Amino acid sequence: MDKAALMRSVAGRKAALDALRPLAPVAAAQLRKFYDIELTWTSNAIEGNTLTARETAEIVEHGLTVGGKRLREHLEAADHHDALQWVRALADDATPIDEGIVVELHRRIVARSQPEIAGVYATLPRRILGAPVVFPNPAKIPELMQAFGAHRTAASPGWPEAFAAHLKLVSIHPFADGNGRTARLLMNLILLRAGYPPIAVRPEDRTAYLDAIERAQTGRDETPYELLMLRRLDETLAEYLAALQAAP
Repeated sequence: MDKAALMRSVAGRKAALDALRPLAPVAAAQLRKFYDIELTWTSNAIEGNTLTARETAEIVEHGLTVGGKRLREHLEAADHHDALQWVRALADDATPIDEGIVVELHRRIVARSQPEIAGVYATLPRRILGAPVVFPNPAKIPELMQAFGAHRTAASPGWPEAFAAHLKLVSIHPFADGNGRTARLLMNLILLRAGYPPIAVRPEDRTAYLDAIERAQTGRDETPYELLMLRRLDETLAEYLAALQAAP
């Protein structure tokens, strides 16, 4: 589907989801439990974490350790899942999504796995190996993030702003590590505020996802990025509707 067709599909499925509200508590809880594992596993996997979905569930739901996996991978799973619970709670109140929220989100994302950089802006140049993208000078990060937060506070919630905020944050790349995970959770916070389900960028999407972001950053062509994210939103809405409609 082209962008116009995807937008129509998303709008139709969002309307169908809204028509089912208030969601049945048991079905809603089951969806949330499933997607909290899915979001944690996929977001970490995109960054190189080798835990499987089942291993991620064992760590965050039962506190178990997985043989042959690094301690940092365990901590990344626990950090992301905890940060996601904070995001879900924040989605239900009216707290402005400003610069402070982004910094706190990053702090939670790496609270145990990399506490030395948690919530701290980078002071050294950031590069992605093999990518031509040049990130802003570290000295400019505070000013850029202040402007980013101000824009976010004034913006209307919806999928266009959610996708734009994600792309802008990974382009500023304000932290030494954890930028992608923070940006994806920020995107999902905005989606949740607007009544959409959170979306996962799956491991099989990784190459297309990174290529689309790089193209947007270097060529100013955001179409592949927008199409990819719209497809994931459309697919997730379809999954949510199927699960809710099948619930007793």
